[in-house]
Amino acid sequence: MTERQNLVRKAQRALVAMQLGRDDEALDQVAQAPGEESEMRELMLMLFGECSTMVSVLGDGGSAPVKVQVFDETGEEVSIDDADPPVRTAVRTLLAEVHGNSEAAQEQVEIALASAAPDEVNSLLLQALRWTIRLSTECRDRNLPVTSWITDALS
Repeated sequence: MTERQNLVRKAQRALVAMQLGRDDEALDQVAQAPGEESEMRELMLMLFGECSTMVSVLGDGGSAPVKVQVFDETGEEVSIDDADPPVRTAVRTLLAEVHGNSEAAQEQVEIALASAAPDEVNSLLLQALRWTIRLSTECRDRNLPVTSWITDALS
């Protein structure tokens, strides 16, 4: 099995767990072994890349912009800069991907993996999984294309 296939299978298992409301199980599916930070980086970048593609599809290729909103724990909208660090990183990573700057997206993920506490890395990963589920649901509801490995996991 190729590295990409392995990442896809881990992501699929995590998406299934998330869809069932089992965040801890989702994290277990993609837990990194010591020294395998590159796999976690690639997994996150793959998820954010897919989210970016779905945002583009939902935004009709850029002609109908999709708004990214950030809410605090009380449900109030906050600026990206006032969001919790994992959410801030997730938004910045997604926006970098949406704007075609994969290098900046990779930098955001690498900074998080290098300096964030483990629970913050987990929050970032859970955010990527949540967005993948929500965006794919929205795309399917509108009969828009979704990558087959995501559709297969969430069907």
